Amino acid sequence: MSKTQPKSELKGPDRSARKRVRKDDRPQEIVAAAFEEFASHGYAGTRLEDVAARAKVSKGLPYLYFKTKEELFKAVVRSVITSHFDTIRNEMESTTLSVEDFLKGPFLKFVQELVCSRRVLIVRLLIAEGHKHPELTAFYFDNVVARGLETLRALIDRGVARGEFRETALRDYPQLLIAPMLMAVIWRALFEHHHHLDTDALLKTHIDLMVDAVRAPQSKGDVS
Repeated sequence: MSKTQPKSELKGPDRSARKRVRKDDRPQEIVAAAFEEFASHGYAGTRLEDVAARAKVSKGLPYLYFKTKEELFKAVVRSVITSHFDTIRNEMESTTLSVEDFLKGPFLKFVQELVCSRRVLIVRLLIAEGHKHPELTAFYFDNVVARGLETLRALIDRGVARGEFRETALRDYPQLLIAPMLMAVIWRALFEHHHHLDTDALLKTHIDLMVDAVRAPQSKGDVS
């Protein structure tokens, strides 16, 4: 007897179960297709009917789950960006590493990977078109940037409380920890074909310099 049941012999309940799974997957399939369309054509150039075609669904189906293109873009940010950032935020809050070791380890690995990932296409889109769509930049700021800065500030505070770091203005400007990441994204988009930049080494050097600048005199690594 064949172990594989022919499609023609599938029972009604089996077909219904597969249809339910397919239906449950459709919103994420539409979001994945939307990411590709936004990455390829930008925000203004993306049409929901093209998203539907890429997702291989009917032209009107995206509107069933996402009433507007803005809602669909926000869903892409939640799926592609926010979920990824939530992982590193959770690590920051629960790590047993020293703050220095965390910055030089998991945090550095995170920003190095991010710069080389396709996720940065959303950042590039916002840089290029965000001024025309303030509702999108406001959403990205509230859900990604502000939450990230708050977590970095808490990490810096932990370093000070543990005696690893001196009290410095870094707490007021945690953007300094991620500024080279944005520069690396812009460099790779505009100048990489003119001059190669080792962004992994750039980011590592920056973290090393920042930690050296704020390290407390008696903390680990002090050689004086």
